[in-house]
This record gives sequence, structure tokens and C-alpha cells, in this order.
Amino acid sequence: MTPHRSRSRVRRRMAWFAALALGWLAAGHAPRVVTAASPAAAGPATLYTIRAGGHFGAQTRQQLVEVSALHFTVRFDESAKYRTQAPENQADINKLLGFSDNAAHHHRFSARFGWCWNNDRLEVHAYVYNDGVRSSKLLGAVELGTEHSCSTHVKADTYVFTLDGESATMPRTSRTPRARGYKLFPYFGGQEAAPHAVRIWIREAWQ
Repeated sequence: MTPHRSRSRVRRRMAWFAALALGWLAAGHAPRVVTAASPAAAGPATLYTIRAGGHFGAQTRQQLVEVSALHFTVRFDESAKYRTQAPENQADINKLLGFSDNAAHHHRFSARFGWCWNNDRLEVHAYVYNDGVRSSKLLGAVELGTEHSCSTHVKADTYVFTLDGESATMPRTSRTPRARGYKLFPYFGGQEAAPHAVRIWIREAWQ
């Protein structure tokens, strides 16, 4: 499959997934929310494996959420090191975990943690959409093989992203008091698919 056909297939899958979730919201279905006080209450980590040539892990599914905060820990191993085919894509941000907002498509309103292997280090970013406009902010670089703490708190007009105790804010223009939408799972890309199997361990809790 050519890269163009692969990207088209991914876009169709994402559009179908988002349409299904938004249809459930519009029909008045109650969001399914995992509630816990802290990442320590979330139990064992889930291993997300994104296969070579793919974008998604096997766990990606439709899950509605309505939340004021997301807490999780993440651990990467050596599989997080990669080189993109096109050098200009090396800084593209892959996605970790987050949620759509404002009962809208995630390319309209959403908040996620992102990551990339860039400058010979693993960089973690805040990554949001507001009214269809994307913005991101580098939060820091993390070590491989170590569990790192991440959280996103939803405020009236900001998202507060925290990585290992250091916080940064991103704008929020959604009108709902709590983030209301669907869960966003790990995703590789960017413009390119995973060059080899990528493994990510995540232990999560929602509020």
C-alpha cells in the first residue's frame, strides 16, 4: 500500500470513528467515564503496541467521556527511537492520550499529550485544537524505561498540562463546563506510519 493510500485509509477510519462517537453524544447516550482519584488507583499499565506500518494500537475503540481531569503515567522503551523517511517529518508529534471536547470532532476541539523522538531525545508536548486551529507546546524531554506522570486539567478557558510536576497552560475555547467528547488513544503520526513496532505502557485514571 502506498503512503498516500495508507493516509487516506487512516483518515476514513478516523472520520468514521469520530462520526460514530458524535452520533452517540447527539442521541443523548451517557458518556462512559472511568473515575479514580489518582494514577495509583488505576491498576496495572496497559501496553499499547503500534505495529510497523500502522498508526493505531489494537485497543483503539469508541468510548465517550465527560471529564474535568485526566491523569496517567507513561513509560517508553527503546522502540520509541525512530527516524522518519523524510527528515522534515522528524519533529511531527505523535499522540499519547487525551479527549475531544465541546461534543465535537477532535480536529475541531481536543486536548492531548503528544511525543516525538527528536534531537536524539524523547520530547513530550501539549497538543490542542480550538475551533479547528492546532497548537502545541514542548513540555520537556523524558528518559526511556522510566514511568512519567502526566495530567490534563480542564478549566473554563485553559487546559493545564503537567509533566512530572511541571505545568504549562494551553488555551481552551470549548463552551462545556467539563470536557465532553470521546477518548483519544495512542496514535503514531504525523505524516508517516510507524517504521517499526512501537511499545508504550500507559496507566490511566479519569475524573
